[in-house]
Amino acid sequence: MAKNDSRRGNTRGGRDGRRNRNRGENETDLIDKLVSINRVAKVVKGGRRFGFAALVVVGDGRGRVGFGNGKAREVPEAIRKATEKAQRGLVRVPLRESRTLHHDVNGRFGAGRVVLRAAPPGTGIIAGGPMRAVFETLGVQDVVTKSIGSSNPYNMVRATFEALAKIETPRLVAAKRGKKVAEIRGKRGKAAETVQE
Repeated sequence: MAKNDSRRGNTRGGRDGRRNRNRGENETDLIDKLVSINRVAKVVKGGRRFGFAALVVVGDGRGRVGFGNGKAREVPEAIRKATEKAQRGLVRVPLRESRTLHHDVNGRFGAGRVVLRAAPPGTGIIAGGPMRAVFETLGVQDVVTKSIGSSNPYNMVRATFEALAKIETPRLVAAKRGKKVAEIRGKRGKAAETVQE
């Protein structure tokens, strides 16, 4: 009986070991940025009890990004919870030439509204506060953004993610319309030429 218990324990330990090892490899690839930390107070009989809420953005710098929030009595624990939540919710965003967005897009969450615009090489990340953290961890090099409305970091980050979810590649658009990618890109090129003339 004892033999079975020990064997079962070893299996469980081995499985957990593999899971932790894989998670460790993924964590080294990921870049995490603390967007905001908020101290909240709960009034109890003996006085005030303080807690902390953290908002963290995590990405691999190659088109994957996620965000998470965590609450705890201590700051490091709140950050750890937020980071773990962000790692579980990573989403892939298609990028043009691995440096900018494919097209302009708007996002909205609550009172937070954001406008994201593709930019030519050398522009850099023109974004403020929470949005900058999202683009730095995502791996975008050239983008122009504007926040209209709420400056609440939670709403701004969620609005940015809502906008990023709307981005479509030319290949996907071509497939939806039943056309070739060259046809769609060709039209954009001709339109740009007529504007310049």
